[in-house]
Amino acid sequence: MLNVRKIVSYVEDIYSEGGRSAEPVRVAGVAAVIENPWKGRGFVEDLKPEIIACAKPLSEKIVPKLIELLGSGDAIEAFGKAAVVGSNGEVEHASSLIHTLRFGNVFRDAAGGKSYLSFTNTRGGLNAAILMPLVHKNDSGTRSHFWTVQFSINDAPGPDEIVVAIGAATGARPNARIGDRYEDMKELEAEKSL
Repeated sequence: MLNVRKIVSYVEDIYSEGGRSAEPVRVAGVAAVIENPWKGRGFVEDLKPEIIACAKPLSEKIVPKLIELLGSGDAIEAFGKAAVVGSNGEVEHASSLIHTLRFGNVFRDAAGGKSYLSFTNTRGGLNAAILMPLVHKNDSGTRSHFWTVQFSINDAPGPDEIVVAIGAATGARPNARIGDRYEDMKELEAEKSL
């Protein structure tokens, strides 16, 4: 049932930001271009058989590749996921493959994370933007790790394909300095008491 056309990897090594050197950080993504398992079937009420058949094997195929690009699961500090369905599919098809613990837990466990995997699920054509918002793997309120892995695949997704991707970073945004949501909460509470 899982028909993979190809797997694509994307890597950035960042050494400076805003004209200032920064702690080096690697940002990477791995995407699988697969045939939509619901193609040509019209509206399918129960997506679960295909989710069970495809989600975990798909994750098991791309997670090791991402871990290899980043050195180890321990090296990952932030992570996210995305799916882009081609024009003949439904956004629900893209969503179904990544919004299941069968997919997410393989990645979360390999990265040693506890946070939810932030996500996007969209419809697009060839060369559509694949945008994976990242959050800290253990603390989704740590804003220094809010950023996005972005790339595209020039020949995907085709009309009857889905691109399923995962992304991660080995650190925070270079020269991050906006604080986190916990500081905001303390400040807002202090303002209320004035």
